[in-house]
Amino acid sequence: MAPTPPPLTAAAIAAMRHEVRASLDGRSGLDDAGRIDAIRALEQLACTVSAAQAALAAELADSVEADHESLGIPAERRGRGVASSIALARRESPHRGQRHLGLARIVRRELPRTWAAWRAGRITEWRATLMARETACLTLEDRLAVDEFVAADQEAFEAMSDRQVIAAAMAEGARLDAEAHVSRRRKAESERRVSMRPAPDTMVWLTALLPVADGVSAYAALLRDADSARAHGDQRSRGQVMADELVRRVTGGAGEVSTEPADRPVALNLVMPHDALLGSSDDPAHLDGFGLIPAELARELVAGAVDAGDELWLRRLYASPTSGELVAMDSRARLFRGGLRLFIRLRDQVCRTPWCNAPIRHADHVVDAAADGPTSGVNAEGLCEARNYAKRAPRWRARPGPDGTVITTTPTGHQHRSRAPALASFTRRDVPRLTVDYVLAT
Repeated sequence: MAPTPPPLTAAAIAAMRHEVRASLDGRSGLDDAGRIDAIRALEQLACTVSAAQAALAAELADSVEADHESLGIPAERRGRGVASSIALARRESPHRGQRHLGLARIVRRELPRTWAAWRAGRITEWRATLMARETACLTLEDRLAVDEFVAADQEAFEAMSDRQVIAAAMAEGARLDAEAHVSRRRKAESERRVSMRPAPDTMVWLTALLPVADGVSAYAALLRDADSARAHGDQRSRGQVMADELVRRVTGGAGEVSTEPADRPVALNLVMPHDALLGSSDDPAHLDGFGLIPAELARELVAGAVDAGDELWLRRLYASPTSGELVAMDSRARLFRGGLRLFIRLRDQVCRTPWCNAPIRHADHVVDAAADGPTSGVNAEGLCEARNYAKRAPRWRARPGPDGTVITTTPTGHQHRSRAPALASFTRRDVPRLTVDYVLAT
């Protein structure tokens, strides 16, 4: 029989913290590989520590509620003050304390696989939050099923990015209860709003919460204007042009205008199974620049474009029936070079760096062209700017793997594999090759 572990007292935790802090007083004595390993081990410790905080928060709530019950306090008032106590201990607002407490109770009781990964230090508190958020509209039975589907394989769960977790949980949840997801979307659309909060250096964050089609269209229009202005010699950065153009359009000011006509159409790229487009399945679609959207919303966008007389382009894509990733595209619609760049963006969705969710800015060779790397989909990956610059530093190496992966070796010898994410639920084992429709709605 295993010995009972000592209680996790504040004194024991303080001693542990003192030991870690003492190691920071001088140089670690580690080589570079050892430093990377230590950083990873500390991250795992931080994840486990956040899970321990959640467990203690849930225990505290249960204890206080039991005490309130013994005092004869009505059920609806039991447990009041617990979230505030947690917030004070964590040096956070009561609102955040309530969120931490709610997450602790939900994950422990209703997402056991996610809880196991969190306790083991494999995922962060934020990753657990995503799982809870994306299953909030489901029944307990369906929530447990999504948890099993996404998090049963802890190694695979740990390797997923935030966007991949959201996509997997949403796709499986929609498959189990499409109506619940539609109701949730309708409610979310009714809560659209604009808010403002202070930012450093006498700036503000102006935020708009919008339905996905409106938000993606607005962002794409600003991005188009920025790229056009810079192509015509504007010295402002892309972000500066977008910010200035947003203010000009909203306020009607006389700031610098875009060189493009204001009524030039904006492209929305949808990738979805052909049967979802025709209404015979409810597999989610992928909206370029955003991610997964329900099939019902994708059909609404296409039908709305048709009703409005907008231009629609259809192109045939092909996805692997086992992995769900895009593997080929009908190239008849455009020149090979432009089509290949579009294919890479649709295939990779976001930066291919593991756990990076940044937008793709560069379509780059895995094996550099200077080293005779071919210009092909196999030897290409979509990257954010920071990652593309990092891979050009000394002793960074990358090569395509035999299974469609990209294997990156860092200067310390650590290897990381990435592969293009599956698009929605495009994994079908009952067909030799899956046909997917790419819809360009303007």
